[in-house]
Amino acid sequence: MIAILDYGIGNLKSIYNMFKKVGVQSVITSDIETIKKADKYLLPGVGSFDHGINSLRKASFFKTLEIEVQEKKKPILGICLGMQLLTNSSEEGKEDGLGWVDAKTIKLDLEDKNLSVPHMGWNKTKPVNTNNLFKNLGDNRFYFVHSYHVVCNDEQNILATASHGQTFSCSIHKDNIYGVQFHPEKSHKFGMQLLKNFGEI
Repeated sequence: MIAILDYGIGNLKSIYNMFKKVGVQSVITSDIETIKKADKYLLPGVGSFDHGINSLRKASFFKTLEIEVQEKKKPILGICLGMQLLTNSSEEGKEDGLGWVDAKTIKLDLEDKNLSVPHMGWNKTKPVNTNNLFKNLGDNRFYFVHSYHVVCNDEQNILATASHGQTFSCSIHKDNIYGVQFHPEKSHKFGMQLLKNFGEI
């Protein structure tokens, strides 16, 4: 069972509905006992970095989540801002991130002024390191809405890239920790496949 973490941020219901469509059991929760019993976690997120990390750290379940992910090594998938919170820091804010992946989050800086920031719309992604999260997704398109992107200090933590005026990491991975910059819950069949894959990890 996947616990979709409810800390007041993110498209919780749409994520739940996508898991339901692909036959993956999930629950939207902030309950500590439910989180302890879960096999995996989904960390959603929209909005600003500081608001997101402060909301997560203030959540009643935060210490429990740290133990389940960091010590018990249960898989977690961060989506959009949820992925950025996994990093050390962000140019968008002043607060420290979780630091679960050795990376930083920086603003998209595009030389081509005909391209817009935030980056919004459908983009292909290119898996660059073998992992089951992108199984059956060699040909794909995902929906993006973001102004910041993640830069990994270790290239082995880059799971996939995308391009919008520049090539950037759109998915990261370290051990049991996963992140995607795009919104699988808005990405139709491709998002369904990715969430199904996470459910099978």
